[in-house]
Amino acid sequence: MLLAHPAVLRDLVEQYETLRVLNAADGSPEVRQRMDDVAYTLCVSTGTRDVDTALIAARHRLPGARVEDDSVLSEAPAPGDAVAPIGAAEAGGEEALPAA
Repeated sequence: MLLAHPAVLRDLVEQYETLRVLNAADGSPEVRQRMDDVAYTLCVSTGTRDVDTALIAARHRLPGARVEDDSVLSEAPAPGDAVAPIGAAEAGGEEALPAA
């Protein structure tokens, strides 16, 4: 899957947040249409199907993002799967799991 550049994602997130405020204040059809267009672009750019998940995914990819819980974006491990605790590799524990 192609991923959008973080600068593009930042711009889309900022546009969506601005349009959400304008929609709450104005509610004009033009603002709503632009908001829908940006939401669609966010979903396509992040490979998601709804704008809330797209916003989370976009924020995860922004430089400096320090999101500790990405469970919304990842599948839960199957029962019985071994999962290394966070920081185990740095502490000399188990080997780090490969990135998804």
